[in-house]
Amino acid sequence: MDGNDAPVEVPLEDSLDLHSFPPREIPDVVEEYLRAARAAGFSEVRLIHGRGRGVQRARIHALLARLPGVARAYDAPSDRGGWGATVVVLEPGERASTDSPG
Repeated sequence: MDGNDAPVEVPLEDSLDLHSFPPREIPDVVEEYLRAARAAGFSEVRLIHGRGRGVQRARIHALLARLPGVARAYDAPSDRGGWGATVVVLEPGERASTDSPG
């Protein structure tokens, strides 16, 4: 290891599994992910936080309640993770300028 803590580029998908992130980094990760998802034109994404005792779920819901660009958030249906995931409905965002006309 060279000690370089450069961010790892991850493909943008409609869900993000938060299990691999340290708890202290999750608010920043979620905020940046939602910003990128809106810019990419996603209208809905899913955050996978796990079931456990509900601590991470509560933190995620509190964060989402104060973030701009979030229209609403709710527990995922059982076939999409149930209580262990949160569906986030995003307000329309500014699309990235890579869109081509036509």
